[in-house]
Amino acid sequence: MHHIEPHYSWRHLYIASEDSLSPFYEREYSEFEFSNTIYNYYIHPQWDEIGSATLYIKILYVNYGLGFCIIELLGEWNDCLYNDIMFLKRNVAEILCEHGINKFILLGDNVLNFHSSESDYYQEWDEELEGGWIAGINFRDHVIREFEGAFITDYIVFGGMLNDMSWRTLTPMQVFEQVVTQIRKRLPV
Repeated sequence: MHHIEPHYSWRHLYIASEDSLSPFYEREYSEFEFSNTIYNYYIHPQWDEIGSATLYIKILYVNYGLGFCIIELLGEWNDCLYNDIMFLKRNVAEILCEHGINKFILLGDNVLNFHSSESDYYQEWDEELEGGWIAGINFRDHVIREFEGAFITDYIVFGGMLNDMSWRTLTPMQVFEQVVTQIRKRLPV
C-alpha cells in the first residue's frame, strides 16, 4: 500500500497545504518517513489523516468560485467500527462548507471496503449542502452495493459513467463538468 500515492498531476493547479482555507493548510509532508498505517500496512506519507484508523484522503482540487472540491480516498471506509463518515464530515467537509463548497466529488478507486452503520451523518451532510451534492466516482462494485444496502445512495450519487470515469486523464474542470452532466440527467424535470 505504501506505493499508492495520491494523484499529483494537478499539483500545478492546487495544493491543499498551500490553501489557507483548507483543513490541511501548512501541513508538512515527508517523502521518506512512512508513519501512517492501515491495518499494519504503511501508506505513502502524502496521504492526509482525518482522524480515522482506516480511511485517508487527499484534497486534489478546490474551486471556491464554483463551490466544488475533488477528494481522493484511500483505505477502508468503516463507519461500523471507526465512524469514518463523522471524521470526513467534521474534519474536512464542514471546514470546506464554511468557505462555500457545496459540491463534493469523492474518488473511490482506492477504497477497498465499506462497512455501514447509521446514515445520520450522511443525511446531515446532504441537508447542509443547500443545492449541492456528493458524487462518488470509480468506487468498486462491491463497495457501491454496500452503500446501496445501507441506503447511503440517498445521499451520495453513484452509477452510470461515474463508476467508470478515466478522471486521471482529465482536468479538474472536465471532471466537474462530467459529474454535473450526470447529476442533471438524474434530476426530475
